[in-house]
Amino acid sequence: MKRSKLLLMIGIMVTLVFSLAACGDKASSDKDEDGNVTLDFWVFGATNYDELAKEYEKEHPGIKIKVKTSENADHHNSLFTALSAGSGAPDLAMVEIDQFDRFKEAKDRFVNLYDLGAEKIQDKYLDWKWKIGESMEGDFLFGLPTDIGPKAMFYRTDLFEEAGLPTEPDEVQKLIQSKEDLIKVGEQIKEKTGKPLLDSMEMAYRAVIDGAEESFYDQDGNLLVEKDGNAVKKAYDLAVELNEHGLVGEYDMWTPEWGNAVNNGDFAIEMGAAWLKGWMLDNAPDASGKFRIATLPKEFAGNWGGSYITIPKETKHDDEAYEFAKWLVSPDNQLKSFKSDAGLFPSSPEVYEMDEFKKTKDEFFGGQSTSKYFAEAAQDISFIYKGDKYTPTQDEVLNALKNVQQGADPDKEWAAAVKRMKDLNNK
Repeated sequence: MKRSKLLLMIGIMVTLVFSLAACGDKASSDKDEDGNVTLDFWVFGATNYDELAKEYEKEHPGIKIKVKTSENADHHNSLFTALSAGSGAPDLAMVEIDQFDRFKEAKDRFVNLYDLGAEKIQDKYLDWKWKIGESMEGDFLFGLPTDIGPKAMFYRTDLFEEAGLPTEPDEVQKLIQSKEDLIKVGEQIKEKTGKPLLDSMEMAYRAVIDGAEESFYDQDGNLLVEKDGNAVKKAYDLAVELNEHGLVGEYDMWTPEWGNAVNNGDFAIEMGAAWLKGWMLDNAPDASGKFRIATLPKEFAGNWGGSYITIPKETKHDDEAYEFAKWLVSPDNQLKSFKSDAGLFPSSPEVYEMDEFKKTKDEFFGGQSTSKYFAEAAQDISFIYKGDKYTPTQDEVLNALKNVQQGADPDKEWAAAVKRMKDLNNK
């Protein structure tokens, strides 16, 4: 008995020693040899977050932030792979709004930001934007709101003038207040200039889908595309109708041809989001002074894009990561992100009341103060549930529309797309 007790005590002591050693290893791995905490931060697209990270480091000695920027698809695929593997995820990661429901399926791989006190800052952000960052039960917050993508009408004043149409924003807004108005204006522009109204079938489709409160799925995950009055079919039908009127170009977004078309004025209107301004500044120099912005007809108002800052569960620095994320998306720093070349549009209404925001003038848009148009649109947006397969499901609709533009029968293409969507969602 004495020997057994002795062996048991030795076993306990050995276990304790190894446990303490392991804790010591973890503690030492939390900081580098200089005693700094390093936060890995994965972002995508054009942001000013690397500059803000440097500013944060100066204000918070002992914190280092490594910003890794990737293209949208690569970023989200790498993050999903790391989370699935349970290793290799960063301390913080941006997640784009269309991708968000996909990542919400991996709830156990993220830190609940409500556990870190996020409810204290909730009132600083648009309600619909905050709600999208929550679980459906509302008790788990996946990410803090960054930018949003309220939409407006980007239009070419030279083409409107050539077509004998008004060019001042308020006049254009009065001119185009419905789908019928849009078609009428488009036909006049096509007749007088030979240019299409819109750049692509996708943009025509997005006129409806980006403002829909319910699109592909309900919150139980049921596919709704065959339901009477469904917004996806409405969006599809609008794109088909505009194409039948000859008002849609074949300039797919982000292609070199599309970039040249924006630069050269090869179409008249882009129903774009606020972030498009930043792209234009860097990529369409010949268009400077030729675009203006007006409010879209209410039936076409909506949100396209925007992101959240999440904290993967793997981090050893959840408190430090949260403090940085909270600082990064604060109203003051959202103003900085808005004023930067990236032009990220704020999700905090506090910014809309700041003098610097209201007095901002865009030389690219002829000195117009465009911020008020997007701010008004931002506050008319509603919560929308997208679903974990939103992107590949929507791609089936976009593929069908491309086929229609090449001469395929719209009804047959819709039926084929519905079948593909069902097959995709039954996997």
